[in-house]
Amino acid sequence: MNSRDYLILQLAEELLATPADQLSDRERRIIDRAVSRQRNPLPPTAALDERLSWPDRLADRVAAIGGSWSFIVGFGLVLAAWTGINALLLTRPFDPYPFIFLNLLLSMLAAIQAPVIMMSQNRMAESDRKQARRDFEINLKAEFEILALHAKLDLLLQANGIDPVHKAVTGHKPA
Repeated sequence: MNSRDYLILQLAEELLATPADQLSDRERRIIDRAVSRQRNPLPPTAALDERLSWPDRLADRVAAIGGSWSFIVGFGLVLAAWTGINALLLTRPFDPYPFIFLNLLLSMLAAIQAPVIMMSQNRMAESDRKQARRDFEINLKAEFEILALHAKLDLLLQANGIDPVHKAVTGHKPA
């Protein structure tokens, strides 16, 4: 067994409390990257967004517009104008009270907007899950690196005749 395999076994047992032969492919890949000091090859979120299909980009844009304050205020003004014109200003309103045509338009808007917003939210949730997996891998690799540094420091302290545990607890060499 070479030193690399030994380090992988040691990290797996110390950090994950799992024998090396029981590691998942993902855990083994992370440990292998930490041991070989490779950077994380996963792309940033911006690179993932560039690969969206046009319907996904459209759904995100509709959700962004429909969920903005400018849309809410603008739509409120349109509704106020519609009801004001039809209830107060026109002698022959094009949509008299109880505003049946307005109800039809609002229902159609809701029927289109709700699924589009749900599509956007589902895609964002998937993106968040991918980001969480990426964060987990990066954090786990960082933890492996810290453990390796601690092991090296302990070896240096021992080589210089300092007990690493005593030094960590008291802050100075034993008498």
